[in-house]
Amino acid sequence: MTTSPQYTSVEQYIAAQPQDKQPVLTQLRQTVLASLPEGFCECINYNMIGYVVPHELFPAGYHCDPILPLPFMNLAVQKNHYGFYHMGIYAMPELESWFRVRYAEVVPTKLDMGKSCIRFKNPKHIPYDLIGELVSKVSVDDWISVYQRLKK
Repeated sequence: MTTSPQYTSVEQYIAAQPQDKQPVLTQLRQTVLASLPEGFCECINYNMIGYVVPHELFPAGYHCDPILPLPFMNLAVQKNHYGFYHMGIYAMPELESWFRVRYAEVVPTKLDMGKSCIRFKNPKHIPYDLIGELVSKVSVDDWISVYQRLKK
């Protein structure tokens, strides 16, 4: 059994991906960073590129493991797709509804989405502007509030 390397930086994660996947992953990352509300921090989280609420803003951390900051989004290269994980879509039904409608308006292919994971198999159909808009819709305070309400 082989184990995947444990990444310590976003740059290391990107460099470790297949060369043909790096430009798309970099563009996804730049899209997220350009739209990321103030307060979220980029890091390696779950051995992927993560966007979290740091302990400075939410000292309790993630209830499953309080040592970890409160997770919100992740980006990853998987075997057959690029994964964009957005916990707000899972936790906020109105945000999910909005996203599904907008996606259908701007992307010619069917949405491939799990509870919080949006899978992009064809990089030509990644709606970067829509991803940026989605990222910008939830502030740190919004996310903490939703998280605390759902955790009860």
